[in-house]
Amino acid sequence: MDQFDRALQAAQSYRAAALAALAARLETMSIDREQRAAHGFAWVATTVAALEATLAWHEASSGQRVDALVTEIAFAEGIGQLVGGLPMGQNEIFRPADLGLVKAAAKLAADCAALLDADQATARAELAALLAAGQWPSETLHEADLDAIRDQYRRFTDAEIVPHAHGWHLANALIPDKTVAAMADLGTFGVCIPEEFGGLGLGKLVMCIVTEELSRGWIGTGSLGTRSEIAGELIVLGGTDAQKADWLPRIASGEILPTAVFTEPDVGSDLGSLQTRARRDGDHWVIDGAKTWITHAARSDLMTLLARTVPDAKGYAGLSMLLVPKPRGSEDAPFPAEGMSGSEIEVLGYRGMREYALQFDAMHAPADALLGGEEGQGFKQLMRTFEGARIQTAARAVGVARRALELGLDYAVTRKQFGKAIIHFPRVSDKLAMSLVDFVTARELSYAAARAKDGGKRCDIEAGMAKLLGARAAWSNADASLQIHGGNGYAMEYEISRVLCDARILNIFEGAAEIQAQVIARGLVGGRN
Repeated sequence: MDQFDRALQAAQSYRAAALAALAARLETMSIDREQRAAHGFAWVATTVAALEATLAWHEASSGQRVDALVTEIAFAEGIGQLVGGLPMGQNEIFRPADLGLVKAAAKLAADCAALLDADQATARAELAALLAAGQWPSETLHEADLDAIRDQYRRFTDAEIVPHAHGWHLANALIPDKTVAAMADLGTFGVCIPEEFGGLGLGKLVMCIVTEELSRGWIGTGSLGTRSEIAGELIVLGGTDAQKADWLPRIASGEILPTAVFTEPDVGSDLGSLQTRARRDGDHWVIDGAKTWITHAARSDLMTLLARTVPDAKGYAGLSMLLVPKPRGSEDAPFPAEGMSGSEIEVLGYRGMREYALQFDAMHAPADALLGGEEGQGFKQLMRTFEGARIQTAARAVGVARRALELGLDYAVTRKQFGKAIIHFPRVSDKLAMSLVDFVTARELSYAAARAKDGGKRCDIEAGMAKLLGARAAWSNADASLQIHGGNGYAMEYEISRVLCDARILNIFEGAAEIQAQVIARGLVGGRN
């Protein structure tokens, strides 16, 4: 047994101690009252899961030096944070004492003393030097088809997205129709839709690869497929035969661009409080209410809309999912549908599709719009898509994290100060080395969640962990890269300024970091371990 196996076993024992300590507290206190302890435990569990995924990657790699260094630093830093303090946010550090784990942390430190006492500064310097020399960690998935898909999307991203993305961002332009069509030709919008309906019939791991590469170019292009992924999964899992035959082939081909219409002005994660209403009136549905933070609402052709159709039922029980067709808007007339209006919400980043507040005033939807023909099942139908959506969001974060690292590396190699390239200053090379480590651990955790999903396993916890860690990696990498750029990074003409804004949203949408931590803690304490 090598040092990494021993360290992982020690970390797993620490996780078990943390779980037991939290479970004991929750015997007398609610999880909401013990939120800090619960969310701290979620970060402990996520950190250990990331080490598990990283070690599995390392054991399957070709044995190159850069892989060994990434693994060593990942373990030293991960266990160091377990022992000394885990960052849950910029000003929130979870420490062992917060859950009565001081003795358990001391044992973990003693069991991993050799790793923690090793000269990690030298390891970081060597890793940064290898990276500057063009040596990146292994990324093969050990299947020729999967590696070919990555290569195809990387070439597309480098040629069609990277050179233009910053200009699109600065102009607040929609992703050009030509680019959308090219993405459709690659099969982007039908990755997980069954072949019988015109899709590729592939799994979430392929979705991760595709999303990661597109998001490396621009989070907008990486996110465009999210709406098709959500709509496709809703219809595959819950649609009638007629709905599947009608919508899925057109979503897969890119003929139809969907948008997810769930959030309301006074309702974030508390979907049980939604107020938008839909009622049957003869041969159609009538929709009234307001929605907000609706991405790509104007250019979309189909809304997957969550509304209250059983007004007497409280909470989730009264919600239904509707498939609402709409005419595609234009710059001059973004919302031409009768009974529907909208206004753009201007945002710092995450551009290319635009965000809107929508108003429905007796908008009509066809009689067969009810997903699956079942009322009151909307929340359950949506819940079945959360795992895939969060895994995909983790993949978006991984792509953003890599792009931030690429920009920081390029700047550090070419920018000279005091007679030498700034990569030779330890505080710069440290940032690059740690950004690389965080990128790899987040990537491998997202792949582990995708494999669990593809294996038919319930993976709400794994998906939440992947998103939690990925979002932190994207933000920290972007922040570090901007710091490497110095004052230039704060200038809008530099791409890193966009990447920083794009990275920030990842901790908020598809379930904020606090929601992910709550899901993880509640699930593990409840027995899903």
